[in-house]
Order: sequence, then C-alpha cells, then structure tokens
Amino acid sequence: MKKFIMIMSLVMALALFAGCTPAGNTPAGDTAKGDYEVIKNAGQMIIGITEYEPMNYYDADGKLIGFDTEYAEAVCEILGVKAEFRVINWKTKETELAAGNIDCIWNGLTVTEERKEDMDFTTPYLTNKQCVVISKANADKFTTAESLAGAILTAESGSAGETAILADANLSKATFTGAESQKSALVALAAGNADAAVVDITLAAASVGEGSYADLMMLEDIELVDEQYAIGFRVGSDLTAKVNEATYTLIDNGTLASLAEKYELTERYEEALNIGK
Repeated sequence: MKKFIMIMSLVMALALFAGCTPAGNTPAGDTAKGDYEVIKNAGQMIIGITEYEPMNYYDADGKLIGFDTEYAEAVCEILGVKAEFRVINWKTKETELAAGNIDCIWNGLTVTEERKEDMDFTTPYLTNKQCVVISKANADKFTTAESLAGAILTAESGSAGETAILADANLSKATFTGAESQKSALVALAAGNADAAVVDITLAAASVGEGSYADLMMLEDIELVDEQYAIGFRVGSDLTAKVNEATYTLIDNGTLASLAEKYELTERYEEALNIGK
C-alpha cells in the first residue's frame, strides 16, 4: 500500500511539473533543438508585441494590422509557419523571451547595448527617435527640456522612452510615472494625468493631433537620441539569421518598401537601409 502511494505521489509530481511548461513553442532552457526547428515543428512563430500604431494595432474591423504585423506575416510565410501574435507586458519582455513564452520580440524594439546582453538582434529595419508630446493648452508653458524639469512625465515602463527621460539632464529631474504601454502614456497625457509623454516618434507621427489625441502636440525642438528598430531573439538563436535571410528577400522584391509607403514610414525605412550599407 505504501509503495502504491509513493508511486502515485511521483506520478502526480511529474504531472504537475509538466503543467509548468511555458505556453510558448520553446520550453525554458531547452537547448536540444534550434529555435528554427522548434517553430517549424510547431507550425507557428509566437511574436511578442504591444499595441500601437503604426507598428501593431487593430483597424475598425478588429483586424490586427501595422508595419510590424505585415512584415512578420511576410517573413513567416517565407519560413513556412504561421505568425501568432501575443500581447505582452513590455517591462517583462526579456523574461518572456528567455522563458520561452514567446519566440521573439517584434514591435518597434529599440536596439540598445544593454538589451544586447539579453537578446540577439536582426539587422535594423527602421530608424526611430524618442519625442516629447504635450497638451496644446501647455504650448506656451512647456517649450524646452528645461521647462519640463519640474513637470510630471510618463512613458512606457521599460521602454526607450523611459531610458531617454532618465538619460536627459533636465527630464530626469521631473516626476516620472511609468505607463503600461506607449498608448497608455498618451491616454494619461490626454486625460490630464501627466504634463508630457515621451514616446516613439513613429507612434506620435501616426497618432498625435488626431482623434482622441487631437489636443496633443509634439515638441519639435527637443532633440533626444536617434535609435534603430530590430527584431529580438534569444541569445544564440538560429532564428536571427533565418529572419535576416527572409528580410533580404523582402527588401529585394520590394515588399518592405511597399509596407513602408503604406504606413508612411518610407523615410525611416530608407534611412535604415543606408545605415546598413
């Protein structure tokens, strides 16, 4: 009887352990197979994103669209798998990737030296920079970085926007409140819960001055650091090279240029191409 109980306890423990496997394609710490083989066997690439225009967002019919969305779908078609998008907490994106809950981060991801320690990056495909957005009602009050030193600033937690605030001699003196996403930062600003938001210029150019953000404006005279977007994979992943190869195909056949034109990103796309030459 005791032996039976011990065996049943072991079976239950193994079942519990199996149930802890991440919900992604690649179990955490699984190095027996390359990531490419894993996604091919699974038939899908799980892509970590947040929602913001023009990279990944929903249209009026509820369909996920955007430059990164269509770019990822085109790459996955070449690789012979389905693009499966998963909204993640941007602050814990590195943890999600390392744990195998997602196969990559593909959502206007800024390349930084710090992030290179936690992931491999593909060849950059767009240039970007951070910009400061304020309410039009405060256009006379906030004109420079110095004038924002005593303000309440917001940016997506763990984003390049937060990094830009902390790195600036004046903005770092302001009161900072982290937001769940870049979109949430703009919502907080529009609601009057912050004096300024620091977001990607790709988002600001597509959103500010329209719809819910009609009363917002960019501060053109505040120059923050230039950046580049790339796709992030686990360190040592063979998917990095595979996606680069697929990207070169999409560059050569004009697909990426067409997507850049569609989402009004041509200038930033061409800048990235010139940097890569």
